[in-house]
Amino acid sequence: MDALSEQAIPVAVSARHVHLTAQSISRLFGVDHPLHTRKPLTQPDQYAAEESVTLVGPKGSIPHVRVVGPARAEDQIEISRTDEMTLGMDAPVRVSGELANTPGITLIGPAGEVTLEHGVVLAQRHVHMSPVDAQRLGLKDRQIVQVAIHNPQRSLIFDDVIVRVSPHYALELHLDTDEGNAAGVQAGDRAMLLLAR
Repeated sequence: MDALSEQAIPVAVSARHVHLTAQSISRLFGVDHPLHTRKPLTQPDQYAAEESVTLVGPKGSIPHVRVVGPARAEDQIEISRTDEMTLGMDAPVRVSGELANTPGITLIGPAGEVTLEHGVVLAQRHVHMSPVDAQRLGLKDRQIVQVAIHNPQRSLIFDDVIVRVSPHYALELHLDTDEGNAAGVQAGDRAMLLLAR
């Protein structure tokens, strides 16, 4: 536990975004359309693409939602609780990739649209880390931890943060925009691991 108390974790606020299959990319942007990198992300081989889509829910829409590449095996749309109110839907909090019994949505791109039967989630707050980081901290994949974010005005402790371990991950805490705003997160902020269970 001493290792936890001394470990500062870089914090990233993950705005609403979509992960798309190759088939959906073709339907939204044109056949065999390649995604174009706008900005590399901290996680290896991940990038924010130049491409964006409009999300259309039962009661509203959100334009200019960024695609994150590369293509995935399943379509996944990650939004915040505030976005839910705009769209008029109720998505569950889920670990990435756990898409059973999630609501669907319509995506509109410049070349067409895709209506998904499922795939909309509120991403469970999580800490990415490599196996080396996990060993150093005494943590395992899917373990639950607490993290604290300290700042002069809005210090906050987050519970139910899931640990995600992979050789393809870099050490980083991911919060959605509602969580980041609640804690007053700014670029360069770090979180402290407090407790594991």
